[in-house]
Amino acid sequence: MQEGSGIATHSAGAPKRRALLLAALAAPALARAQGGFPDRPLRLVIPWPPGGTNDIIGRLVTEGMAARLGQPIVIENRGGAGGMLGSEVVAKAPADGYTLLLGGSGSLTITSLVQARVPYDVATAFAPIGMMAQGPNVITVHPSVPATTLKELQAVAKAAKPPMSYASPGVGSTGHAAGAMIAQALEVEMDHIPYRGTGPALNDVIAGRVPVFTNALAPLQPHIQSGALRPLAIAGRRRSQAMPELPTTAEQGFPQIEASTWFALLAPGGTPPDRIARLHAVLNEVLAEPEVRRRLLDGGAEVEPSESPEAFARYFAEDRSRWAPVVRAAGMRVE
Repeated sequence: MQEGSGIATHSAGAPKRRALLLAALAAPALARAQGGFPDRPLRLVIPWPPGGTNDIIGRLVTEGMAARLGQPIVIENRGGAGGMLGSEVVAKAPADGYTLLLGGSGSLTITSLVQARVPYDVATAFAPIGMMAQGPNVITVHPSVPATTLKELQAVAKAAKPPMSYASPGVGSTGHAAGAMIAQALEVEMDHIPYRGTGPALNDVIAGRVPVFTNALAPLQPHIQSGALRPLAIAGRRRSQAMPELPTTAEQGFPQIEASTWFALLAPGGTPPDRIARLHAVLNEVLAEPEVRRRLLDGGAEVEPSESPEAFARYFAEDRSRWAPVVRAAGMRVE
């Protein structure tokens, strides 16, 4: 009886062991079919110090990607030179899909246009994977400025003597370029007042020392709600989910003013297309999660996935084409 019982137990376990054996034998074949990618940890270079919007978005999105890829993604913050130092690390990394870059309008587009010496060709050094999110920029004025629309701001600026001024987080920043873009679109003269960061610039605008400031919505929103700043327009393609009542620049007759801050994932130029496609698919899966979308929106960024790597590549090229004449006309240059 005991022997028969043992035989019965052995027979019941045999199918399970055979299934495990077949799965083990099939795993290498499946890995080969998928190119074996990834079979080791990946690295995401964030070209800014820890704690900022880029860092928050990068860590949130790659946490979900790592779970789906079955490999950890190690975060490496490499700040400096407007994002150029970290971008250079990725530009010169092996084109195998294991080193990724969290790029953006500031670190890639603006920096590549205003820096006197860029150690890579931004058009070919990176393989676009996909967009993560957009941080809508909002054009604001101090409440003392008699303008509630861009047309009214245009009239005030044309009559101003001396010229109106606008604040920015620094020379060569997205805010600097956005102010120049607004002045050119409104066909008015405006003086640039650079600061060392968003905080100092915001303080002086709220104090009424500088009348105009364009920046990402998140740090401005509490001051807009309190009445310390007056919003005129969202400088993007669509209205902000956080301020749906505020019209866009295009709705007000100035579609050429587009200054959203975007965040995206890229790899070194020459990375195999199948690996780019795999990363793009996993990225979009993460961006489709309601909790990820909610957390990004709370941080002032709105999810905006790319339909394909090629679609993001087109957007990237268009973004540089849009900013290049603005930077040239404004004489923006960082030596």
